[in-house]
Amino acid sequence: MFVNLLYAAEDPTQQGGGLIGFLPIIIMFVILYLLIFRPQQKKQKEIVKMRSELKKNEKIVTNGGIIGTIYSIKGDVVVVKIADNVKIEVTKNAIANKIN
Repeated sequence: MFVNLLYAAEDPTQQGGGLIGFLPIIIMFVILYLLIFRPQQKKQKEIVKMRSELKKNEKIVTNGGIIGTIYSIKGDVVVVKIADNVKIEVTKNAIANKIN
């Protein structure tokens, strides 16, 4: 009796294996890539480009919310003037935005 149940479970007329079985998962990954990963990569490239094009006397906002003007750039470190006679050093990665 148990052997007959095992043979019934292996019905050779059923299909749906192979690539068609993975098709919903493949479609989910494509949608995930198009809606989440691709826009995020594009935004990250824009941020890296903005940080590489920083110049002296541009107004910026840091990730911490500090607004200031670029006083000087020393490699990966940016000296930001936030008030009269007050300058701080931040890394380029800490700069969130330029203010026009």
